[in-house]
Amino acid sequence: MTARKSLGQHFLLNPSITERIVALAGSLVGRSVVEVGPGPGGLTRALLKTPALHIHAVESDIRAIAIIEELAQYDPHRLKVTQADALQYDLSTLVPEPRHIIANLPYNIATPLLIGWLRQATAWEKLTIMLQLEVAKRICAPPHSTHYGRLAVLCQWCANCTIRMKLSPGAFSPPPAVWSAVTSITPHSHQPSPDLFQAMEQVTAIAFGQRRKMLHSAFKKLNGNTLLATADINGTRRAETLTIAEFDRLAHAYLAHKTFNSSN
Repeated sequence: MTARKSLGQHFLLNPSITERIVALAGSLVGRSVVEVGPGPGGLTRALLKTPALHIHAVESDIRAIAIIEELAQYDPHRLKVTQADALQYDLSTLVPEPRHIIANLPYNIATPLLIGWLRQATAWEKLTIMLQLEVAKRICAPPHSTHYGRLAVLCQWCANCTIRMKLSPGAFSPPPAVWSAVTSITPHSHQPSPDLFQAMEQVTAIAFGQRRKMLHSAFKKLNGNTLLATADINGTRRAETLTIAEFDRLAHAYLAHKTFNSSN
C-alpha cells in the first residue's frame, strides 16, 4: 500500500515505535479505543497487543479497509473497521465508554478533527495522537510564546495537553518534510456548554485574527471596552498575553452580550 499525498498519509510501521505510542496512552484495561486513519495497520497491530476491550478503526481509503479487515479476522470480537470520513462521523457512537482515541492522524485534517473532538470532550477519557510537531507546539504553547494562539486556548481550556514524544521524518514511510510529535490530551472533568464553546471559538477568532492589535481595537465592533471591562481585562493588552482563565472570562462575557442582544 503506497501512501497518497492527497490524503496526508505518512505510515508508521516500526513496531517498537507504535508500541511506545500505545504505551503513552496508559492502561487500556476496560477501555475502548478508536483509531483514525490506520492505513496499513502498523498502530492497529500494537493496539491488538493491549487488553483494550474494543478497537474500532475508521478509514476513508478503501485500500486500507481490506488490510484492517484481514487483521480483524484474527480478533473479530475486539477489532472492527468502518469506512467513513472521520470529519463527518460521530466517533463516540462506535464504542462504549470509557473511550480513548489513539491515532497517527492524517496531517491535512488533524486540526479540524481535534477541534471537533474538543466540542464533545465529555465523550473521551483521553486522546493520544500523532501530529506535526508544529501543530503539537501550537496545542501546548503558553501565553506570551510564538505558538500561542486559538488552538492553544481551545485545547488547554478543555484539557490538559502535553507533548510526550517527538519523531524525526525518517520514522515514517514516506518521510514527511517535518518532525512529528505524540501529544496527550486529557479532557477536564468539567466541560463548557455547546453555546459557551461556540462563544470561545468566536472570541479567539476575533482576538487572534489581528493579533498585533490591542484588544479594544479588535473587539471595537462589539462595543469592546464594555465587553473587556465586564471580563476585567485591560483593552490595551494583546491576545497572546491573555491566560486561559482570562479567555474564559471573555467568552462568558461575550456569550452574555450575545444573549442580551438577541433578547432585545
